[in-house]
Amino acid sequence: MHLPRRKERTTPAPQPVRLGALHEPGLLHFQPAPFFADKNRAFWRLQLLGWIGAALLRAVSTLASGVSWDFLVLVLITTITGFSISTILSVIYGWLIKQRALVTWSGSVLALVIAVSLYSFIDAWVRQIAAYSSDQVRDFTQLFLSVLYVDLTLLGAWAALYYAINLFLQVEEQADRLERLEAQATSAQLAMLRYQLNPHFLFNTLNSISTLVLLKQTEPANAMLTRLSSFLRHTLIVQPGGKVTVAQEVETLKLYLDIERMRFEDRLRTVFRVDPAVADALIPSLLLQPLVENAIKYAVSPQEEGARISLTAQLAGNRVRVTVADTGPGAQSRQQGESRASTGVGLSNIRNRLAQAYGEDHRFDIETPPEGGFTVIIEIPYEAARIEHADESPAKPSAAPAVTPLPGDRAIGTPA
Repeated sequence: MHLPRRKERTTPAPQPVRLGALHEPGLLHFQPAPFFADKNRAFWRLQLLGWIGAALLRAVSTLASGVSWDFLVLVLITTITGFSISTILSVIYGWLIKQRALVTWSGSVLALVIAVSLYSFIDAWVRQIAAYSSDQVRDFTQLFLSVLYVDLTLLGAWAALYYAINLFLQVEEQADRLERLEAQATSAQLAMLRYQLNPHFLFNTLNSISTLVLLKQTEPANAMLTRLSSFLRHTLIVQPGGKVTVAQEVETLKLYLDIERMRFEDRLRTVFRVDPAVADALIPSLLLQPLVENAIKYAVSPQEEGARISLTAQLAGNRVRVTVADTGPGAQSRQQGESRASTGVGLSNIRNRLAQAYGEDHRFDIETPPEGGFTVIIEIPYEAARIEHADESPAKPSAAPAVTPLPGDRAIGTPA
């Protein structure tokens, strides 16, 4: 191995296939491998091509000057000599490049001087033998000096190219390492934001279960505990920072609302309007749960008559628009409530997760309609769930997960 190893840069993942797209069995997905993916093979390719090119250049220039064809034997010998010496140099440079800068550059210059001297000595010696055979005796020193500049140019260019390629690969490796570290930092940030979800509802649910147990209402307590278990299972299935379809997110929301409905009963009213065109669109998992939780906290809980929470998901061009609204007292009441008891997670959590997942390519707006209430609008790029094809054969698109309507809910895809 003559070039330092470098991990291959991760190639971008292929664009996901939209549900319902046709599979093309005759289409070959070809992706060329990077030239330096195999460092050993890349070195020998460059080594062979470089010296073959140098030999051809020497041969053409020799024949153009009217020299006998026998001189091509000398060209072949000097090319093989240069190839062998540069191969030895690659081993030496491969060791020197890992040392301190002073050792690397001083050792490289010394090794190059020795290699050029040896190359020129062998070149001059072969030429002198050829001159003896043709009765054209020439002084060895004169021959040595005449070939020195040519051999110095060849090996000097070879050494410069060797270090240029290796330094380039080292820079690329550092860039890859930095990208991996940034990706890990982003993943850790997403995980932190995901686990930072407000746990108040969990405390309230456990308190409600405890109250039901004390009142010996075992059936409602067991039902509430079962629903809590189902909701927590859904939240743990998806990896932190992972994405789910809109239909799966709504299913998780309904499990959460099923728990809260046991506390608020008819005071909690919900309406879901989900366009079938976005049911397979991917969004960050548990992105909407804090919005619904805030609506319950600031709209349903403080009002005796409760409130209605509506969720609308639709396709807006090539983007997914999700709107969560409630009929609560509005933004002013929320600001007062947040200043008293909020942990500061809720909306800021969603903003940070959107920024981590989409950068600036997203929309997060808060509106207060004239008739009152509180509305949050989120727009993100459309990203369809992938379809897994078994044995590279056409497969039917997987159906979106079924969402069981809860009491007080409207079915997905139906108008209010």
